[in-house]
Amino acid sequence: MVFPVIFFGVFFGLFLLMLLLLVLPRPALQDTGARPRVSILIAARNEEATIERCLQALTQLNYPPEQLEILIGDDASTDNTMAVVEAFIKDKPQFRLLPIRHRLGTSKGKSNVLAHLCRAATTDYFLFTDADMALAPNWVQTMLAAAPEGVGVVTGITTADGNLFGRLQGLDWLFGLSLIRVLTDLGLPITAVGNNMLVTRAAYESIGGYEALAFSITEDLQLFEQIVGQGWGFRNIISPSALGVSVPQPTVRHLLQQRKRWMKGASRLPWQLTVLFSSYGFFYTILGWPGLLPYTTIALLYAAKVLCQTLFLTITLRQAGRRESWQVVFFYEFYLLVMSVAALVYTVWPSYIQWKERRYRWAEG
Repeated sequence: MVFPVIFFGVFFGLFLLMLLLLVLPRPALQDTGARPRVSILIAARNEEATIERCLQALTQLNYPPEQLEILIGDDASTDNTMAVVEAFIKDKPQFRLLPIRHRLGTSKGKSNVLAHLCRAATTDYFLFTDADMALAPNWVQTMLAAAPEGVGVVTGITTADGNLFGRLQGLDWLFGLSLIRVLTDLGLPITAVGNNMLVTRAAYESIGGYEALAFSITEDLQLFEQIVGQGWGFRNIISPSALGVSVPQPTVRHLLQQRKRWMKGASRLPWQLTVLFSSYGFFYTILGWPGLLPYTTIALLYAAKVLCQTLFLTITLRQAGRRESWQVVFFYEFYLLVMSVAALVYTVWPSYIQWKERRYRWAEG
C-alpha cells in the first residue's frame, strides 16, 4: 500500500500545483499600436471543404489590409482547393496563391510548402496557420505583442467546435495547450503548434529555414526546437484574441490518424511533459488494479481526479474566452480515457502514418 499512497500523493500534488500556476496573474500583453507588415502563411492540400472558412476569417482581421501579405501554398491538391482559393481571392490584393510543385532542400510535404512560402514572404514576421482554422479578429496584433525583441516563436491557443465529438476535441486542445503554457511560463521549452504560431524572420533564418532541416512529420516541433536551440525566446499564450477555432476531425479513424502523427512528435517532447501525461496512464492502472484498493477509496480518488480536471478546464475556458456546458466538460473524462487507450493501441499497431492523403513510415521524421 506504500506505493499507491506515494503515487496518488504526488499525482494530486502536481495537479494542485498546475491549478495554482494556471490562476497566477500574468503581465498583460501590451499592444504598442504599431502595425508592421506581416506574412500569414497557409499550407493547403485537399482543403476545398474548409479553406474558404479560413480565408473569410482572415478578411475580418482588425488589421490594415495593406499591411497583410497572405500567402497560400497549394501542395499538389487533387480536389478543387485551387479553384476555391482563386475564386475567393480574385479581388483581394493582399492574398496570393502559390502552386508548390518542387522540393526545396531536404523538405517535403507540408514542410516543403512552408519552406516555399517563407522564401516568398517579404516581411519580418511569419504567422502560420492551417486551412481549417478560423482566427480571432485581433489575432495578428496579439501575437505581435507577445513577440518583443529576443522572442523568436509564439504559440496561440486552439480549440474546435461543432457536434459533441468536435467539442470534446476542442477541450482536448485546450487542456493540452494550457498545460504546455503553464510549463512554458516556468521557462521550460516544450513545443510550438503550427496552426497558430508566429515566428520572426530573424529566428527562422538563423536556422536556415525548413529546407535545411531533416524531414519531420511534426515540422512545428522541429522548427521550435531548432529556434530555441539558437537562443531565441519563446511564448505560449492563452487569450480570446489569440484564439483559433479548428474544424474537428470528422471520425474516430481520422482522429486516431492525427494522434498517431502527434505521438511520433511526442517521443521528442521534454521529460517534464512526458511525466505529466504518463501519470494519467499510471493513475488508471493503479486505480483499476484488482484488489489493490477498497471500492470506496477508488471512488473518492476518481472523483477527486475528475474535480481537478474539471477545474483546470473551466479556468482554461474562461481564459480563452470560451464557454462550454458542464455536461460536456464532465463527459470529457470518459472521452479522454477511451481515446487515450485507442490512440496508444493505434500508435503501436504496425501501420503507416496517414497525413493529407499521403503515407509515411514511422521511421520517417
